[in-house]
Amino acid sequence: MPVERAAAREASGETRTQRDTDLPDAELDRRLARTWGRPAGLVGWLSSVDHKEVGWRYFVTAMVFLALAGSAAMAMRAQLARPDAGLIGPDLYNQIFTMHGTTMMFLFAVPVMQAFGVYLVPLMVGARCIAFPRLAAFSFWVYLFGGLMLWIAFLLNAAPDVGWFAYTPLSGPQFSPGKRSDIWAQMITFTEVSSLAVAVSVIVTVFKHRAPGMTLDRIPLAVWAMLVTSFVVIFAMPAVMLASTMLILDRLVSTQFFNHEAGGDQLLWQHLFWFFGHPEVYIIFLPATGFVSSIVVAFAQRPAFGYLPLVLALVATAFLSFGLWVHHMFATGLPQLGASFFTASSMLIAVPSGIQIFCWIATLWGRRPAMATPMLFVMGFLVIFVMGGMTGVMVASVPLDLQVHDTYFVVAHFHYVLIGGAVFPLLGAFYFWYPKFTGRMMSERLGRWNFWLAFVGFNLTFFVMHVLGLMGMPRRVYTYPSDSGWGPLNMVSSIGSVMLAASFGLFFVNALWSLRRGVRAPSNPWNAGTLEWALPSPPPAYNFARIPIVTHHEPLWKERESLPVAHGLAVDEREILVSTLVEARPDLREVVPGSSIWPLISAIALSIAFVASIFSPYAALWGGALVGAALLGWFWPKSSHEDEE
Repeated sequence: MPVERAAAREASGETRTQRDTDLPDAELDRRLARTWGRPAGLVGWLSSVDHKEVGWRYFVTAMVFLALAGSAAMAMRAQLARPDAGLIGPDLYNQIFTMHGTTMMFLFAVPVMQAFGVYLVPLMVGARCIAFPRLAAFSFWVYLFGGLMLWIAFLLNAAPDVGWFAYTPLSGPQFSPGKRSDIWAQMITFTEVSSLAVAVSVIVTVFKHRAPGMTLDRIPLAVWAMLVTSFVVIFAMPAVMLASTMLILDRLVSTQFFNHEAGGDQLLWQHLFWFFGHPEVYIIFLPATGFVSSIVVAFAQRPAFGYLPLVLALVATAFLSFGLWVHHMFATGLPQLGASFFTASSMLIAVPSGIQIFCWIATLWGRRPAMATPMLFVMGFLVIFVMGGMTGVMVASVPLDLQVHDTYFVVAHFHYVLIGGAVFPLLGAFYFWYPKFTGRMMSERLGRWNFWLAFVGFNLTFFVMHVLGLMGMPRRVYTYPSDSGWGPLNMVSSIGSVMLAASFGLFFVNALWSLRRGVRAPSNPWNAGTLEWALPSPPPAYNFARIPIVTHHEPLWKERESLPVAHGLAVDEREILVSTLVEARPDLREVVPGSSIWPLISAIALSIAFVASIFSPYAALWGGALVGAALLGWFWPKSSHEDEE
């Protein structure tokens, strides 16, 4: 091991490892910048394993996919604005519909939440880097190539057209010949590898890389949210990976997992998909609650009311999310006793969400928080999410669900929960942490316009869909007759979608304009209490020159003058502190690997294997050998300095 080799060299007198106690602050910063920096040039940029650079890449890529998915949504709303419209034909509409849902769920919503985890969690727990930094870098490249595979297929008129849920038998070989469903299935398996890799890195970072003194009851609430989310990812993602693998085996090598006539089970797909699909909603929602907690605490300028209930609510939501999947299947003819159980569990999960909302209100009670843009988005979230939660309790009732299941009522509920419950907090979080990411403030005036356009446009777009659903308009249709009476409300919805799209356009303009011309941010513009605000903005490559010692779950409020720090880490090696699980006592020092091109090469090899397997099952053999060769290069023993420069 590198640590053992360094210790042996030091003991034998070959060299003496320079520690941070030996250097003044300016010299320490210079030496650490050289040790933790990446090589210059394009190869150095591609080789970077700095969690902040990886997080930024996730952000930018996810926002590009958001723009693409939003464009697909605008195309659908243009088609549905008027009855009997012929702007988009049924085949292209099905492709656009599938691309919108797939991109939003698999290429935007989950990755953008994990981007915050990759970037912020090490900073918030006082670590110099994320655990398994090369794995985190590998996860991004896998995510990028999976998304490119899907959208290149769309440009080649080979995009999937069976919905983002790909129900069998529609997605099976009998009803979907060609390669469209194969591309969808491989993309799902491929991108979930990325999510699992990030989840592992986040969990180990939180459990073993926390700063001394950051006991379990001092972990920031946003970090708790990312930790719980990562466990949900690990338990939920394998279900959809198994389902997509079974689907492509049915299509490519004629297995019969979902073929009823050959002894398979069509409903097996729905059970596997929704066993993942409902926790997926909370994989998106739980990080958003962590963002809300951080923003509320900072603007209330006092610790969160009910820290323990907030943490337990996160854990309870994660646990209960695995017992809800059948409420997506009430219309499939399940036994009534089973349906009753899932009705009860679907209503029960509203309890921990209610606890969180009351704790946030209690934190703000008696305060007059400044209504800056992050706080505006939190207030918008509270209004919209409560409305979405109320309709969620409604569709948990079997008799009502049977009436509205395949109507626009469910579309409205789904977007109220996901956009109101996740995207509004996400935008608030971006405004909140943008000064930390870039060193500049986003425009407050543009931010307010951004919020009000989003809030009004969202409600115009989706509230009327509740009424359309109760009027009987089915979802997943590309047109409707003029005598249905649905035309005026669809026009209102389409007008609202233009406002919503304009709000996101304004958000992108604000982010890009502020990157160059925004007001330079002070070190802690919100006077927040968590560790990331103790660092320069943007943070240096090594994060903390000296590891802080934590004495409170809002350490910057507890230690107003300066944070106490721990000493003893090496300066000329990428050495980090490993702490104990519960009490975060210093346990040992560990050297982590530096920049490497092998995560990118391994992701390219894996991409070739996955894409080739769509056209030939034998690619699983030679593609596996290609991936194995890349991993061999990745893990091949290096010099005592661990890696090449």
